[in-house]
Amino acid sequence: MNAPAGALMQTSSERESVSPTEVGIRISGVSKSFGVLRALDNVTFDVKQGELVALLGPSGCGKSTLLRIVAGLLKADTGTVEVLGRNQTEPSPDVSVVFQTDNLLPWLTVEANIQLAAKIQKIDPAEIRKRVDSVLLVLRLEGFRKNYPHELSGGMRQRAALGQALMLRPQVLLLDEPFGALDALTRDQLNVELLRIGQEIRKTVLLVTHSIPEAVFLADRVFVMSDRPGRIVEDLRIELPRPRAPRATKALPEFGRYILHLNHLMGVD
Repeated sequence: MNAPAGALMQTSSERESVSPTEVGIRISGVSKSFGVLRALDNVTFDVKQGELVALLGPSGCGKSTLLRIVAGLLKADTGTVEVLGRNQTEPSPDVSVVFQTDNLLPWLTVEANIQLAAKIQKIDPAEIRKRVDSVLLVLRLEGFRKNYPHELSGGMRQRAALGQALMLRPQVLLLDEPFGALDALTRDQLNVELLRIGQEIRKTVLLVTHSIPEAVFLADRVFVMSDRPGRIVEDLRIELPRPRAPRATKALPEFGRYILHLNHLMGVD
């Protein structure tokens, strides 16, 4: 792709319409205030089923608030959220959330932590055993099932937290800065793991991040949010080939052009 940087960019007004049968998440006119503080203002976008979409924006712009509304953990003041064609007004089994902190219980093993949410939902014990074996294999934690959280690295704990979500077999996965507290090397390694897992499980993923390189490396599309109150100011399609190997992908001229464009858009030139 030898087009100039501007030719790579697609605004929300230019994006193609999405059939309702293809929509994983549909957000229409969502606004949210906390007292006099307006966090979100008329946010509207669609995420196709199977897409990995990154929400990128400055601190305090409402990214995490929006994610919690999509999860059904918060109610919007105005507007609607649909997940797989159904109104999302409370938590549902179709949607799982992974937060920045792993929230593993220190007195439980990796295996027991991963099983916890499934047990709370009273899934059949035989099915839980089957699922946990599969999840540990996908996350490359099968050799650590009897270890406790304090015996794991930060990256392994975050993988275990992702395993808790995957145990519920959600169709939509919401990731709220899941790697934000990790060092740069571990974060890069987990980005690769997330891409690998995404190729295997084919979920609709909405990822909140502050990292421009992470958004470009992982996403099919990047929604850029303004400063508070948060609005969508650009819908950018990332047209980089998949599968994405870190060294090869980051060496592409197009990767650099996306980074420069987003840096400019967010005022970090």
